[in-house]
Amino acid sequence: MTTPSGAAGEAGGVGGGSGGIDSTLVENRRFEPPDAGALGVGRWHVGSAEEYRRLHEESLADPEGFWGKEAGRLAWFRGWEKVLEWEAPDARWFVGGTLNACYNCVDRHVQAGHGEDVAIIWEGEPVGPVTSHASPGSKYAAEPEVRRVTYRELQEQTSRCANALRSMGVKKGDVVTIYMPMVPELAVAVLACARLGAAHSVIFGGFAPHAIKERVADAGSRVIVTADGGYRRGEVVPLQKNVEEAASALSGEGHRVEHVLVLKRTGHELPSRRFNTGSVGAGGAVYHWWHEAVGGASDACPCVEVGSEDMLFLLYTSGSTGKPKGIVHTTGGYLVYAGMTARLTFNLMPDAGQVFWCTADVGWITGHSYVVYGVMMNRVPTVMYEGAPNFPGNDRFWSVIARHRVTHFYTAPTAIRTFMKWGDDLPAKHDLSSLRILGTVGEPINPEAWVWYRRHIGWDRCPVVDTYWQTETGGHVCTPLPGAVATKPGSCTVPMPGIDAAVVNERGEEMPAGRGGLFVIRRPWPGMLRGVHGNRERFVSNYWGRVKDPATGEPYYFSADGARRDADGYFWVQGRIDDVIKVSGHLLGTMEVESALVSHPGVAEAAVVGMPHEIKGSAICAFVTLKPAWLRSEGREPGESLKKELASHVAREVGALARPDQVRFAEALPKTRSGKIMRRLLRDVAAGVEKITQDTTTLEDFSVVSRLREDED
Repeated sequence: MTTPSGAAGEAGGVGGGSGGIDSTLVENRRFEPPDAGALGVGRWHVGSAEEYRRLHEESLADPEGFWGKEAGRLAWFRGWEKVLEWEAPDARWFVGGTLNACYNCVDRHVQAGHGEDVAIIWEGEPVGPVTSHASPGSKYAAEPEVRRVTYRELQEQTSRCANALRSMGVKKGDVVTIYMPMVPELAVAVLACARLGAAHSVIFGGFAPHAIKERVADAGSRVIVTADGGYRRGEVVPLQKNVEEAASALSGEGHRVEHVLVLKRTGHELPSRRFNTGSVGAGGAVYHWWHEAVGGASDACPCVEVGSEDMLFLLYTSGSTGKPKGIVHTTGGYLVYAGMTARLTFNLMPDAGQVFWCTADVGWITGHSYVVYGVMMNRVPTVMYEGAPNFPGNDRFWSVIARHRVTHFYTAPTAIRTFMKWGDDLPAKHDLSSLRILGTVGEPINPEAWVWYRRHIGWDRCPVVDTYWQTETGGHVCTPLPGAVATKPGSCTVPMPGIDAAVVNERGEEMPAGRGGLFVIRRPWPGMLRGVHGNRERFVSNYWGRVKDPATGEPYYFSADGARRDADGYFWVQGRIDDVIKVSGHLLGTMEVESALVSHPGVAEAAVVGMPHEIKGSAICAFVTLKPAWLRSEGREPGESLKKELASHVAREVGALARPDQVRFAEALPKTRSGKIMRRLLRDVAAGVEKITQDTTTLEDFSVVSRLREDED
């Protein structure tokens, strides 16, 4: 469950006493790891609870030995002199070593004789003309566009793209902004930057011109890679037009974008707005067609040798206040960590017939780590799908899995809850028997959604790995290893090897089992962020200024999340500390109340926030989306009777203290473009704030907020 990157230093306190968060969620279901042979996975990398415990203990007892061994799985141009130099909060990993990220994802596989292996399986959103070979009984009368890119083809394309970028002046140490749809050329552009030793800053293709402008200016990018458009729910997203607006605005503020490389994906622009390669356009930038600039470039481009601590990428996240933060990740440590977490969490094995599909966009950290780098380093085919899960029908994801025989499926809780709302019959229409491992990522998952996912998508046989991590951590920090760790619905279970995680109070003292507190990591790890671009103070205060070791005073990494640890040592993330609700002096995590609401058979999704209350201080307001099929089958209406029923249901499941004072029905909840619920906006709605002051650049659909206000009026 990746949580939103936020301003940890700006989060509110966790209360008096021991500084704990009340926990009332009771979840007793437990699922043991399946037998590797019975599931058809061959073997597990980590095959028992004892093996996991031994590995984790060894990783903390001898971290330099453990991480040195993991780093040995990569190809290095020059070996490191020292595994770690640590002067809190600054880490330098694999000091003196040099390598290249593109080489580790592509070239070494070609050189090892795997050039014809498939690296990327891509499917476009539009459905093509009717064909005679459509699947019998399929909802789709036509086949979508599909491309399979081998490692040899990827080596050639990344070399051509790198040479094209070099001709535009890109060199080692520069930052190239990438704003593209989910097409293979997006992965090519990312890897081409790494090939040159240039950092990439990928912006999700749904962002508007203002968000592009902010990120380009902060990164100091002079080159942007984009496309004329991309497809989303059957419509064209005008990517090039957005870049032109951003470039014009930047020019007016004294920052000139020099070159824009444009992939012709949709061809939707009128001839009058098309350009010739090399022509000067909006903002004074020179615009180039991809097929001409990249297609005409040489396919010979050796990978540039970069230092382990050289920046690999910037990735911008939205804080609770202020402008987006550019999270800095460096090459060696990130690659070691992304490669290890992908291998162990998903039991990745080359040549085992695996097909991995992470549904995240590459514009998010999940796409960086588990669409591109982590999966490609392990030489397992990675699926990229361009569009929405409900085009042309609500069963598109299940058709993708069946068509490409996907073995590993990794998606977000918000998507799973949407699938629940759409009905059990849709996945049942498709052959999902190829699946072996399911994963969830994005935010804490409700136990009922977890169980639905296991039952209806995994056919009660696939393990579910609930992964907790953040943009800042680079990869999973808590997750079950599928062959070793028993799972509990709603729990991200145990720390990844090498991670010293704990739940503490404000003084850094570890909390007893069952008592909530602050989730921290007490030691450095290779995938950790190295800074906030251009803002040292924000890096220190947000992540390292809140909690310290009570004995030594050394800072802990603070996640800004609340959590508890149960008697088995399993972690349960309770939500962002700034989302905690204080009711009559008791601090309640949002995840537990939301889980109780979703456990009602009529609820598809829920979000709870605090609202002012004269007596309690704060009261709970619940925003709920209902399942239309349940309403029809039960003959119910979304009225006052159902609101009272849901409030009583929460009181029974969690306790009277958690009973919502208000239940509001909503067609949809305000979410970021990565699918996370924007509870800060809901707090404003619940409190009756007339003017939204929150940063809404990441909001997917602002009309959702307007409809919530109208419903209340």
